[in-house]
Amino acid sequence: MSDQTNKAQQEVEQEELLNEADAAIAEEVLEGMVEEEASDELVKAREEAAQYKEVALRAQAETQNIRRRAEQDVEKAHKFALEKFAKSVITVADNLERALSSAAEGSENDPMREGVELTYKDLVETLARFEVVAVDPQGEPFNPELHQAMTMVPNPNMEPNTVMDVVQKGYTLNGRLLRPAMVVVSSAA
Repeated sequence: MSDQTNKAQQEVEQEELLNEADAAIAEEVLEGMVEEEASDELVKAREEAAQYKEVALRAQAETQNIRRRAEQDVEKAHKFALEKFAKSVITVADNLERALSSAAEGSENDPMREGVELTYKDLVETLARFEVVAVDPQGEPFNPELHQAMTMVPNPNMEPNTVMDVVQKGYTLNGRLLRPAMVVVSSAA
């Protein structure tokens, strides 16, 4: 009986060892699955984080672009806020120029002419303080961005496409054209 007891006891011990081995294997498999799931979750989390980072960077770039555009708009508004007013005032300068040119040249002691000259000088200085600059291209090459050709006249004494005469001065405000200069341009003979 003792052999049978020993065999039974050995079988029980073997079964316990097998159960322990199965449990250890199951635990290792479970840990592997958990690690695999954890690594899958880690990969997914990293991909999601990369997507969120890209979205955040795009939002930051868009914000910077909006801020830059707003600053440029404000700068332009400050620079060109006087545009309508300046267009109105340059007609006054034109009228004062016409008054001076129509006044008799011999009457230099005329107080009326002297008053118009001083008024014109003061107006031109005021315009210059606010970056309103006259475009008087007499003798310069024709520039369609700043000049408007009224007519072309053949002139063998001048290069073709040169401004021969200025009918009306043009004006710029901070480098932007307010009104083109009306000019007569020379053409080839």
